[in-house]
Order: sequence, then structure tokens, then C-alpha cells
Amino acid sequence: MSTTPCAQSASKSTGKRVRYGTIRLMVLFGAFLVVLINPFVNYFLHNNFVQGWYQSIGIGALWFVSPLEGLESLLITRNIYMPSLVGMVVPVTLAFLLGRVFCSWICPVTFILELFDRFRKIISRRKFLKNKLLVAKKVLWFTLIGELLLSMIIGAPLFVFLSPPGLVGREIMMAVFFRTFALEGILLILIIVLELLTRRFFCRSFCPLGGLLACIGQKRKLRVVTLAENCIACGICAKTCPMGLNPQQYEGASAYCWNCGECIDNCRTEALCFQWQ
Repeated sequence: MSTTPCAQSASKSTGKRVRYGTIRLMVLFGAFLVVLINPFVNYFLHNNFVQGWYQSIGIGALWFVSPLEGLESLLITRNIYMPSLVGMVVPVTLAFLLGRVFCSWICPVTFILELFDRFRKIISRRKFLKNKLLVAKKVLWFTLIGELLLSMIIGAPLFVFLSPPGLVGREIMMAVFFRTFALEGILLILIIVLELLTRRFFCRSFCPLGGLLACIGQKRKLRVVTLAENCIACGICAKTCPMGLNPQQYEGASAYCWNCGECIDNCRTEALCFQWQ
């Protein structure tokens, strides 16, 4: 068989394929530990070197701001706040080059749902989880536009209060500092319940941050490419994609792909791989 870019990336010095799922779960776990441990460090050790969560998080004097939160503030106040714009530089650059990797590799909600996936597979004894309720992919864009318009109408940054990634950190903070939970945490429970219907139901179509990052990353440099000469049309990639895409039909290069690498891990013929373009 001829040496393809996918084969080259899968069999370097060790001859073993890179398992993106394992690496990604480790990264997600590390990212989750930050929002899990930090409130305890803030409260009991009075150390505020790291502040906030994955909505607006500060490490020392360096702050990272969610692009959607920054955009909402800009549209509502109609004022340019330089610290917010500076804080958006890294997240926007990351999305521009790599796409929705925050959603698939960092978001604490994704980490929780990944664990939920594994639990469901053990209980159901199924390798592939079925999607019972499908929504058109384009709904994601309407969600983003609707969220921004609603925020402008009510004059308040809606995503600041209802951001699922932010809610995870906020709920942990509330539990540590005030021994209670915020009512908005119900949204997290709803997202988990929806997983029983469809994998990443909320992430696919109803996360406005995911929509904005997907929009920014439409021309991203890192993409999942399909090698037609290696593909045997088995359909496994479509069954494993948490976003409901069909990489066999080159949907891995679409704006909806969040570069998780799950389809690459499960492709038996090395017909899929990440490629820098």
C-alpha cells in the first residue's frame, strides 16, 4: 500500500497510531481540574493567582475572555474595552487556526459528557451510541444570531449568566464559598439528560459559543481530511462522530467539525487524519 499522509502520521518511530481520544480525555481532565481545584485554593489558601473559570479566567496578570462574552459586551455597551479585546486574542487565534477545539479539548461540559458516554457504553454494552433526535446543523447559526439579538434587546449579556462552561466553574465556586448551588445549574442537568437522546445534542445545535467558534474557524488550518483511496465506505466514522457528521463525505472539513479526532481513532483503514493546510 502506498504511503499516505495519514499512514505517515500514524506510523512514525514507534509504529503505533496516535490515540487522540486518550490524549483528549487527559487534556479535558486537566482543564476540569483547574475549575475544580481553584475555588478551594482561592477560599482556603487565599491564593488568587488563578481566578475565574472558562468564561473569563485570569492567570496572574494575564486574562483570557470568552469571544462570545466579549462580543456581547461590545454590542450591548457599544464601547470598546481594551482589556476585554486583549483577553479575546488567544481564544480567537486558537479558533481561527484550529476551529472549535475549546469545545472538544477544554470545555468542562465536554469532560462531563465524555464520562457520561463511557458510563452509557458500559451499561448498554454498545460500542456505538445511537442518536434518537436529530436537528439540522444550520440551527447552530440561528442559535448564535438569536442569542446575540436577545442580549441586545434585553440589554444584558445573556451568555454571561447561562454559559454552560462558565456554569460548571460557577457551581463549584458557589458550593465552596457559599455551600449552595445557583439555580442556573439546572441547565447543566438538562444538557446531560439530552445526551440520552442524542450525543452532544446541546453542543451540536444550541451552544452559541460553539457557533461563534465554528464561524471563526471556518477557514481553520487544522482539518480532518479524507483519503478516498483508503476509504472502504464502512460508515464507522459517521457512527462514532459525536457531532453527527459523516467524515466519509468530507464533512470533517466543514465548520461543524470540532477536531476531536474520534473518527480518526476508529478508522480501520487510515483513511482519515489531521492535516495542516
